[in-house]
Amino acid sequence: EVQLVESGGGLVQAGGSLRLSCAASGFTFDEHVVGWFRQAPGKEREGVSCISALDGNTYYADSVKGRFTISTDNAKNTVYLQMNSLEPEDTAVYYCARHCPTPDYWGQGTQVTVSS
Repeated sequence: EVQLVESGGGLVQAGGSLRLSCAASGFTFDEHVVGWFRQAPGKEREGVSCISALDGNTYYADSVKGRFTISTDNAKNTVYLQMNSLEPEDTAVYYCARHCPTPDYWGQGTQVTVSS
């Protein structure tokens, strides 16, 4: 059974940082693309960043380029999202997912709230 479990969300002031983690299980992690999506209140879910656990190729949405960094620890089957210079517009529920741009499995989500 594929499982994706996020952690690391919380409340932070604008300009601050958070690191999200997603522990994956139930599939061969280093053969897949994994990524982060987010959904703000009243908005559609959008892709934030994706990474190939096989070769490390990455994708970033324009809105987070230069501020967010995605990485994996294949020994731990974990994908991370380091978020720096956070803005109130980054407030959303962040979801870990397998496959980009069209995921087939999702985590339960973790709330990130950035106060101004």
